[in-house]
Amino acid sequence: MQRIEAAVGHETGPVDGGTPEGAEDEADRRWALLADLYRREQPGLVRLASLLVRDAAVAEELVQEAFVRLHRHLDDADRPGAYLRTSVVNLCHSHGRRVQVAARHAPTPAPVVPPPGLPPDLSPVWQALDLLSARQRDAVILRFYLDLPDREIADLLGVRPGTVRSLVSRALTRLHEVLEP
Repeated sequence: MQRIEAAVGHETGPVDGGTPEGAEDEADRRWALLADLYRREQPGLVRLASLLVRDAAVAEELVQEAFVRLHRHLDDADRPGAYLRTSVVNLCHSHGRRVQVAARHAPTPAPVVPPPGLPPDLSPVWQALDLLSARQRDAVILRFYLDLPDREIADLLGVRPGTVRSLVSRALTRLHEVLEP
């Protein structure tokens, strides 16, 4: 503890000038030393980590982790600043390795395949349906193929029943234009 106090600039002894009352005073002194060290070292360590990982948020997290690790070894650290710098550099390198491994093993996205076109030997009605917008086609198929009421179609499409009636009406008008020139 004397080594860390000397490194931080505190004198060994009771916090308030009185005699130590036990473990609670010791814990308070450890936290005070760590807080002083944090105020002094944290900004520079975050800048260092930011340069190494090129992400400010990740850099702050890595510096926090370094301070957590220092707290465990507070009594053993001769030079806490050097311990923190080494920890930050090692944590940054570990983070970089994890990112590289994750990138190597990232799942490849499935290729975007357009829906298959309709075979040319289909009836003109099927070909005309292909000319409708997706919402109009969905509304017509749900209405006339599944014979669903407007309310259920509206729930399936996430629209109002009036919108379903409008979609079906416009789709039928378009089909009529295409099928009866």
